[in-house]
Amino acid sequence: MPRTAVLFVCLGNICRSPLAEAAFREAAAKAGLDVEVDSAGTGDWHLGSPPDPRAQAEALRHGVDISGYRGRQAGPDDFRRFTHILALDEKNLADLRRIAPSDGSAEISLLLDHVPGMAGQSVADPYFGEDSGFAETWREVSLGAEALVRKLG
Repeated sequence: MPRTAVLFVCLGNICRSPLAEAAFREAAAKAGLDVEVDSAGTGDWHLGSPPDPRAQAEALRHGVDISGYRGRQAGPDDFRRFTHILALDEKNLADLRRIAPSDGSAEISLLLDHVPGMAGQSVADPYFGEDSGFAETWREVSLGAEALVRKLG
């Protein structure tokens, strides 16, 4: 059986998906879960860029340094490399399903589908809002991360 590998995907890979990656890394480490983790975007605007400074600040508030993360775009190989690909919203879920190669084996779902009572919901996109939106995003991705760790553990 291949090693569990999880990819979190949003639009630009500078806000929601890096926060989801960070929250999942923390939850998986606390649970002793051996898993590969990464994040990506469906768009190409922020390739090689660090996460939004507000996302970095929110992660640091929770003891996680994401300043070394760099934006990248999801591609066909990700559907073969990762066992689970988690979209942060419906639009990115649809885009992932559209670009998935026929030989891809990853299970594709919304992150919040794994949280009881939140199936079908999107993680709040804080990019165009106030700094406080990043705290709400962290709360939601943390709920998703913990639920996913329980599922995979």
